[in-house]
Amino acid sequence: MPTAARLEAFIAAVEGGAHAQVIEDFYAEDATMRENQAEPRRGRSTLVSQESAVLARTESVVSTCVRPVLVNGDHIAIHWIFEFAFKGGGRMRMEEIAWQRWDGERIAEEQFFYDPAQRKPG
Repeated sequence: MPTAARLEAFIAAVEGGAHAQVIEDFYAEDATMRENQAEPRRGRSTLVSQESAVLARTESVVSTCVRPVLVNGDHIAIHWIFEFAFKGGGRMRMEEIAWQRWDGERIAEEQFFYDPAQRKPG
C-alpha cells in the first residue's frame, strides 16, 4: 500500500505532464497496464515505450485528477481527464477511471475503464 505522500507525488507527477517518467518512477518492473478488457501490456520498459510513442504524436497533454481518489488498502481508483493536442492538429478529451493495485510503493497492475468512442480525435 502506498503512503499518502507517495500517492500524492504520483498524482502530481501525472498532472505535471511527465507521463513516461511517471511509469519509470512509480511502476513495478513487471507491472501490467490494460485498456478496458484488452490484453494487458507487460513490463515497465514496454509501458514506457508505448507511452513515449503516444507522447511523440502530441503537442501537449493536460492531465487532471478529479477528486476524491478512492483508496482501499493496495487498491486505488482515480478519475482522470486527459486533454490531448496532437501534432498537425486535432484534439481529444479522454475521461477514464484508473483501477490500480499497488505493491508497496509501486503500481503492480493498472486497468483503465473508459468509453472507446472518446479515442477519436476531433
